Amino acid sequence: MTAPTKPPLLAIRDLRVMFPGGLEAVSGVDLTVDRGEVLGIVGESGSGKSVSMLAAMGLLGPGVGVSGSVRLDGEELVGQPASMLRRLRGKRLAMIFQDPMTALNPVMTIGEQIGEAIRIHEPGVARRALAARVVDLLELVAIPFPRRRAEQYPHEFSGGMRQRAMIAMAMANDPELLIADEPTTALDVTIQAQVIELLDRLRRERGMGLVLITHDLGIVAGLADRVAIMYSGRVVERAPVREAFYAPRHPYTRKLLASLPSIEGGAERLTPIEGTPPGLGDRPAGCAFHPRCDLVIERCLVERPTLAGGAGHAAACHRAEALATAGSTP
Repeated sequence: MTAPTKPPLLAIRDLRVMFPGGLEAVSGVDLTVDRGEVLGIVGESGSGKSVSMLAAMGLLGPGVGVSGSVRLDGEELVGQPASMLRRLRGKRLAMIFQDPMTALNPVMTIGEQIGEAIRIHEPGVARRALAARVVDLLELVAIPFPRRRAEQYPHEFSGGMRQRAMIAMAMANDPELLIADEPTTALDVTIQAQVIELLDRLRRERGMGLVLITHDLGIVAGLADRVAIMYSGRVVERAPVREAFYAPRHPYTRKLLASLPSIEGGAERLTPIEGTPPGLGDRPAGCAFHPRCDLVIERCLVERPTLAGGAGHAAACHRAEALATAGSTP
């Protein structure tokens, strides 16, 4: 008798997010994350990356419709009361938000804010023990002089240190799943590398799942196990990172990779993706990418492709098989 299969740490099925006015921001997203795994989510601004994860966390405001299924270790989150979600957020799943300067409270010290994240889930913790845990967390994310830094305010921290403080706050209750939304935005490349190395170390040491939302394909290549490419509210390609980068099956993925600068490129101009992503109210019929696609056929204009290819490498493109046969990008 075989042992029952353990469910993924995070399993999202047919997730849909409807904004007021009938605007569908996320259209049937399917994603999974296992323990210890890093899933990269990539796409242009407005593709639905952050909205999908905010919906999974139950952080979208009133009037926004969320349907489908989001399961954390087999436990359904969609439709649960706010009180239940508050018990989970910051405890079993946590999020690092895009801009630490606006995410942090400017009138509270860093130590007070990290301590608040602990007290919400452990209201009876003693003051001295709480202060010691705050210092330990700041040490964990490699902030120098943590005892003194805990008494400082966000404006006294550099951008990289604010991001580390946000990571410390997210790690305060040892979450099973961490969602990092553009964790290296506006940081110089040296600090970016330090933040990514820190997230990878914490993931390996704690065995947690990590969802990395980013525009930076280089970060995904170096850190993620699998990648989901999103466009116009949908996942258009999902694959192990190596397969997605060396044998992409969606024209959008190919164009993203072709637009990257190359150290062998010399003085050649960068290759842009012509056009702009459609807005929520003006998505075209058929494949949403067809107005920008060089491989468009008549079927693309009228029929929306489904994400096909199984649990391994899947793509939502009518020409996915031909692209798979064509092999790697030039």
